[in-house]
This record gives sequence, structure tokens and C-alpha cells, in this order.
Amino acid sequence: MAGTGVRAAVEWLASAAPDPGACRWAWERDPLRVALLPAGRRWDVLTVAGEPGRVTLEVLTRLTGRPGPVLADSGSGRTGFFVPPGTVSHWMGTGVRGAGEGSWIAVPRPGQAAGGLRWLVPPDGSGTLTAPTTLETAMHEAAAVLRGWGG
Repeated sequence: MAGTGVRAAVEWLASAAPDPGACRWAWERDPLRVALLPAGRRWDVLTVAGEPGRVTLEVLTRLTGRPGPVLADSGSGRTGFFVPPGTVSHWMGTGVRGAGEGSWIAVPRPGQAAGGLRWLVPPDGSGTLTAPTTLETAMHEAAAVLRGWGG
């Protein structure tokens, strides 16, 4: 991720923090630091465990070219897809965890990995998120691929 892209991504992520300046300063001081940011303001996050998460990302990339931000947590083996705020309150999928309003998300600085967290698709700073309907389609296709029904 080029310097300008990292700055734009940092600005976008930090804008969700209760104190954006403090968030930016903390990442400038220690780029390997994880920031705890509130979900539900700029985005919600839907997470999928294990292989289904990886295959969902593959399908999503094929469908969209470049999805919204996607975060991997090697500690839990989960893949988190950033979707528009309010998505979690209406999501009905099985095996999917949601972080929406009232939840907090640990995120590394764009361009860095920290504490088992890394960006599979870093934010680009534009605010692009994955559309819930597109993510749902990708999840269904991934489930079919994993069952050997397609792909």
C-alpha cells in the first residue's frame, strides 16, 4: 500500500474513533499498535470462521474486483468483512458473527499486521464497503464450493 493510500486509509479508520487525532497519533508513534474502534458509526463487521471466510473472500473478489476492507484474525481464524452501518441489525446468516452499534473492533494500522490481525484487503480511504447483498451472494457461492456443488 503506497504512502498516500496508507495516509488516506489511516484518516478514514481514525475518523471512526472517539478521538481521531489520538488514534492517528498512536499509530504514528507505534505503527504496530492495534486501535480499538467503534463499529456501527462508519461500518459494521461481519465475520466468518475458517475456510468459509477464505473462500468467501475469493468469491467476493471475483464478483467485485476489489471488495471493501477485509480483516483477518489468525488467533481466532476469522475473516471480517466491513459492511455499511446497520447491516448487523438485519443480518440473518448462520455461522456469521456481527459487530455493529455498541461493539468495538481491534484493527491494525493499514500496511501493518499486529497481534495476529492483518488486512487481507486494506481500506482504501474512500469509505468503500462491501454491499451486504453481494457478501451474501459470495457466502452462498462459497458454501456451494465447499460442499463440492460448484466453483
